[in-house]
Amino acid sequence: MAILKILQYPDERLHKVAKKVLQVDETTRKLVRNMAETMYAAPGVGLAATQVDVHEQIIIVDVSETHDQLKVLINPEIIASSGDSDCEEGCLSVPGIFETVRRAARISVRALDENGKIFTLDAEGLLAVCVQHEIDHLRGKVFVEYLSQLKQARIRAKLKKRLRETM
Repeated sequence: MAILKILQYPDERLHKVAKKVLQVDETTRKLVRNMAETMYAAPGVGLAATQVDVHEQIIIVDVSETHDQLKVLINPEIIASSGDSDCEEGCLSVPGIFETVRRAARISVRALDENGKIFTLDAEGLLAVCVQHEIDHLRGKVFVEYLSQLKQARIRAKLKKRLRETM
């Protein structure tokens, strides 16, 4: 397994729309394993293939405290949603930035698992937020884009300054 490089906002590759996975095979499963290792090492609770510069519809999430409940969703599609929830979010592609975003409180998602079998996941709370956040990545959207233009500009400036300081 390998730890993959996570793209950092505002990298334009984060805005690429991911393509459907046509066949779930060993290459797909290897990517999922590498994504999981990357996410746990970061540490994070979700990761989309887009964030590691693979533009296929694959997301992983694990919101458990014990980091042993990995969920793999390939070609995820939200088929139902209800309620509203305001939750503070962060992102491995936008390190150190946390902002409140409004999302659906409950969702049902249809996806393929790592063996190519169709399943439905009903989620609420942090799991629902995380799945929606990662699906946004597959659509080329980063959570900070829900914020005002002013907040987005401040975040970009803060990240550029942080980048200069590390060079």
